[in-house]
Amino acid sequence: MTTLTTTPDGTAARRSVPPPPRSAASRAPRQGGTVLAVPALAWYLVFMVGPLLAIFVIAALHWPGMLQPVSFAGLGNVRTVWDDPMFWDAVRNTAVQLAVALPLMIVCAYMLGYYVAQRPPGHRVLRYLLFIPGLISTPAKAMVFYAALSPDGLVNGALQGVGLGSVTDAWLASPSTALACLIALDVWSGIGFTAVLFAARLSSVPDELGEAAELDGAGHWRTMWTVHFPVIRDYVGVMTMLQFLWTLFGSAQNVLLLTQGGPGTSSTTLSFLVYQKAFIAADLGYSQTVGVFLFLVGLVGLLAIRRVFRQTY
Repeated sequence: MTTLTTTPDGTAARRSVPPPPRSAASRAPRQGGTVLAVPALAWYLVFMVGPLLAIFVIAALHWPGMLQPVSFAGLGNVRTVWDDPMFWDAVRNTAVQLAVALPLMIVCAYMLGYYVAQRPPGHRVLRYLLFIPGLISTPAKAMVFYAALSPDGLVNGALQGVGLGSVTDAWLASPSTALACLIALDVWSGIGFTAVLFAARLSSVPDELGEAAELDGAGHWRTMWTVHFPVIRDYVGVMTMLQFLWTLFGSAQNVLLLTQGGPGTSSTTLSFLVYQKAFIAADLGYSQTVGVFLFLVGLVGLLAIRRVFRQTY
């Protein structure tokens, strides 16, 4: 540190002053953050990493039920799963579900969220209406779809009312429509919640960007996709990841409540196959082998989404 001092002859001179000594408290390393993180890290290791490792261990065992003797199977479960047509039906159904539900949900939710972010008349009420499916429990949503899609439900009644009785079908019991009904439930239950989150993020985008685009002659469509979308690209990537994981791992509950994987295996997904083999067929080794495959699919999917949206984290 340098200060100015005055000499006896009246001239100014610079003099170096040593910096004040640092206190012991300031020199001590700050360990408080690490100590506070220990309980969370221990919880993560026990309840997150532990079950993940258990999946790989059980996948190498022949375990025909919780109270049955366990033996080492090695790669036997992998060969059993690989040769099972039900597994490949589940892979096909899961691929169709992700390929249809995920793009439809994200694109429609973004467009709906953009509309809400423009603050149209009644936009506050619209936000609450869009959030309603997220407030309904999964069994209640399944009952709504069952009431609408059963043979004597609302959909068939409406079709008969407009003279389209020949189009009616047992939607949940038909091999050609059961999976489509589950996809419709996924989209309906997730699109409103995602749209509200997109609207909240779009509301933080400066209004000057949209105004400048309008002055340049851009309409709402170009402004939405060429101005606002690049700004929130990272957020869209995060929401795509979350919806991908939810659709991949959370579809079992809808399948269980509405179709039980049928008719046949027409609506069996990978997550439901894990449940079915573990709790119905009592084949834990097979179940967790599919669980390992499901984990790898989720990991590869997340990396692919990250690459598509050029995530920086």
